[in-house]
Amino acid sequence: MLTHLSDLIVAANVGIMLFFSVAVAPTIFVVLPQEWASAYVRSFFPKYYLFLGLTTAAAAALSATPPMRIGLAVCAFLFFFSRFWLTPRVNRARDEKQAQTFKTLHFLSVALNMLQLVFFIWVLVVSVRAA
Repeated sequence: MLTHLSDLIVAANVGIMLFFSVAVAPTIFVVLPQEWASAYVRSFFPKYYLFLGLTTAAAAALSATPPMRIGLAVCAFLFFFSRFWLTPRVNRARDEKQAQTFKTLHFLSVALNMLQLVFFIWVLVVSVRAA
C-alpha cells in the first residue's frame, strides 16, 4: 500500500514538472514583460524546488526497495541543492550581469531537473512492470 503511495507521489511530481516545462515556462517570457517574468520566476523556483524536494523525500521514505529509496533520496537532495545552493547563485550571477556564470548555472539547473524527471519516469515504468 505504501509503495503505491510512493508511486503516486512520483507520478504527481512528473505531472508538475512536465506541466511547468511544457506549459508554464515557455509562456511566461512571451506573455509577461521581462521584468515581471523575472520576478515571477524568482518567486516560483524556490517554492517549486522545496515542494518537489519534500514530496520526493516522502516518496523515498515510502518506497519498498532500497535502490528506489536511495535513488529518490538522491533526487530529493538534488531538489534541496537546487533550492538552497544553486538558485541563489543563478540569481546572483544574473544580478551581477555575469553572463557566462549565469548561463552555466542555469544550464546545470535545467539539466538536473531533466535528469530527475527522467529518473521519475523510469521509477514509474519499473513500478508498472513489477505490478
